[in-house]
Amino acid sequence: LKEENASLRSRINKLQIYSESQADKMRKLERKLEENKIKEEKEAQDLEAMVQHVEQNLQLMTKRAVKAENNATKLKQENALLQVQLNNYKMENEALRSGQSASLALVKQNADVALQNLLTVITNSRSSIKQLVSGAESLQLVADLLKSIDRISEVSEDGQ
Repeated sequence: LKEENASLRSRINKLQIYSESQADKMRKLERKLEENKIKEEKEAQDLEAMVQHVEQNLQLMTKRAVKAENNATKLKQENALLQVQLNNYKMENEALRSGQSASLALVKQNADVALQNLLTVITNSRSSIKQLVSGAESLQLVADLLKSIDRISEVSEDGQ
């Protein structure tokens, strides 16, 4: 009986040591799990902040694009008006050439003013069109970024 008791005590001691080591492993794993949860929460908050920042940038770029479109529309209207003016001056010029009475110098001056106005409108139109194209490219870049954020979220969820 003494031998059996000693053997059982030895076995109980081994089992207690094993149980304590398992409990230590469990505590370590629980700590690691908690650390991972905290890390994932921080990453999720960082990702949410980045998404909000991208959304704000997208709204700003959309406003810029709308403004550029409106500006381009105004410039096109001004361009059309100046084209009409130019045609009127050309007709007046033709009338002068055919012998109608008017001052040739005045017609030339009007044509020069119309030409200068037309060149100004053309220059401004080109600038606005370039801004509009740039805004569209920026919007495409933001759209691509948002797509990649979705992919990152999907990969993160799969990795869990």
